[in-house]
Amino acid sequence: MKPYAFLACATALVALAGCNKNDQSNVTSSEPVKLQQVAPPPGGDWTQVVNATSAGYMMGNPNAKVKLVEIGALTCPHCREFEEKGAPVLVDKYVKSGQVSWEFRPYLLHGLDLPAVLIAGCNGAQSFFPLMKALYDDQEKWIAKVQGAPEAEAERVQNLPINQQFVALARMAGLQDWAAARGVAQAKSTQCLSNEKEINRLVQVSSDVTNQFPSFEGTPSFIINGTMLDKTATWEKLQPQLDAALK
Repeated sequence: MKPYAFLACATALVALAGCNKNDQSNVTSSEPVKLQQVAPPPGGDWTQVVNATSAGYMMGNPNAKVKLVEIGALTCPHCREFEEKGAPVLVDKYVKSGQVSWEFRPYLLHGLDLPAVLIAGCNGAQSFFPLMKALYDDQEKWIAKVQGAPEAEAERVQNLPINQQFVALARMAGLQDWAAARGVAQAKSTQCLSNEKEINRLVQVSSDVTNQFPSFEGTPSFIINGTMLDKTATWEKLQPQLDAALK
């Protein structure tokens, strides 16, 4: 799939509420698990250990007993809800213990996901999770800017050369100014947004999800130690399964 194919969806982001088809009913529960702490790295804790992976970014102990993978989209409101309600406990209790690692793999639902992911990763792995959180915090604002753009502007962007499309889309969303205020210089973000090799890699990562996991239904989806969880898109559904994997 060519990267610019995603731009066809960029002006239809009002439909983003349907980013996950999973049934959220029948929340399960379990007894809280007591986590044995793994000795942290010198001078820090496991939440400060962040590395790029072949498909995303991982926070935590690379040798953790439980390897959690989130397949998420930065334009997805359900993913934003998980970030708000689940990520603080996931990081402070589970990742910090060294027993759980958390990898975020970006999934491209819409045209705007690509520039958002490129911005989040632009300053390297260490700043990815803080920028991801900030993008979720401001998600409605930068999506609204694209939704409110004139149709003629969206068409103009779609007809640009590939190495200019996502720079223009990011500007339309106000993401370059947003990123500059958070330590990503505009010259650096322009370079990241026009990196065709990285654009093609992200498209391939997104495409690989459905090939690797036929049961994938939407974002967010979660994988524990290589197995995709069924109908799990909220912290209330995920936490008992994390606890079960740790016992």
